[in-house]
Amino acid sequence: FQHYYITNNLSSGIAMIRRGGICLRNSIKLHQIRNFTPTAEHEALRENLLKLIEKEINPHCAKWEEQKSFPAHEVFKILGDAGYLGISKPVEYGGMGLDISYEAVAAETYAYINSGGVGMGIGIQCDIATPVLVKHGTKKLKELFLRPTISGEKVACLGVSEVGGGSDVASLKTTARRDGDDWVINGGKMWTTNGAQADWMCLLANTSKGDHHRNKSQFCVPMDTPGVAVHRVIDKMGMHTSDTAEITFDNVRIPHDHIIGEEGKGFTYQMQTFQNERIYIAAGTIAAMDRCMAETIEYTSQRQAFGKSILDNQYVHYKLAEFQTELECVRALYYKCIDDYIAGEDITPLATMLKLKSARLARQLTDGCLQFWGGMGYTDDVLVSKMFRDLRLMSIGGGADEVMLSILCKFMGTSPDMR
Repeated sequence: FQHYYITNNLSSGIAMIRRGGICLRNSIKLHQIRNFTPTAEHEALRENLLKLIEKEINPHCAKWEEQKSFPAHEVFKILGDAGYLGISKPVEYGGMGLDISYEAVAAETYAYINSGGVGMGIGIQCDIATPVLVKHGTKKLKELFLRPTISGEKVACLGVSEVGGGSDVASLKTTARRDGDDWVINGGKMWTTNGAQADWMCLLANTSKGDHHRNKSQFCVPMDTPGVAVHRVIDKMGMHTSDTAEITFDNVRIPHDHIIGEEGKGFTYQMQTFQNERIYIAAGTIAAMDRCMAETIEYTSQRQAFGKSILDNQYVHYKLAEFQTELECVRALYYKCIDDYIAGEDITPLATMLKLKSARLARQLTDGCLQFWGGMGYTDDVLVSKMFRDLRLMSIGGGADEVMLSILCKFMGTSPDMR
């Protein structure tokens, strides 16, 4: 089935088309309706991964939460040996070669790890630091960095955000200057997940002056290279087990062939990677909300107050019904993004909407559910309190809500700099 409908702005005479809810000026496109549904193969992957999580990871989460760190090399080696760090990666480098829908199911399943920071670290390893290397890296770089990342022998991190800017990727200051057969890197990176334990970084740096969208390149940087330093590990409100580091580079020399793809294409490569990241973030966020809802319904059905269960109060079960309705709407958009990605379509606007809406709903849902737990919800003894603090990051990390809105306004033609 295909559908479209056009509205006419009579005052300006501009014909506009609504495509998937987006007003695209001067562009008429038919919108193909698809319907992704997890298959038996998806469910088998989910079931087996969940068994591994329950056996190898969850028994240690309470200790890791207290320590505010988890042993990334140990955990990633377990996952790598089982094949879960290369689900959508090329078979020739140790991956499974499956499509992104299987990676998304794995991301959903990581939400059942009893520590949000562990799942976030895994996401960096398998779906955020490596896509550019997979698509644009040389065989040599893939052997040096991708293969051991898929196997879990090496821990990866992404170096994009800096002290002076996070979501504003174009304004980063770190430089990579060509000097003979080397690149010399100076600057620093901020909010680097896995940074304190990483063996290598996928780094975005300026390689020339001029247009900020065409002067950047990406590199594989071994973290044991002289001049690379972990300046500090950042203490955060949530995601306690995820080591989030500030990294500095002082005349760091790497071989000239450690550049990924073409010089000057780094900004474009990174923007393309953000679509993977937004699907991954939404997958975990949706599954975490599912879990939060299930635990809240179970608790409120048992907790008694004033002669009846908390759940029996109309406000409580009505509010949970509202949350479930919104959650299913977000899930439908999530499945739509997976469908379109697999079909090879540009999912930038829809993935941006997905990131925005799933993050905002997570804030509302976890806050609402926590309220129904009463005093218990304000303790570290229950999972809902961890979700409340951990999922707050989703409206900030991977592009703040306001940046998502700015991107959408450009697609809609409503941004002041587009008119």
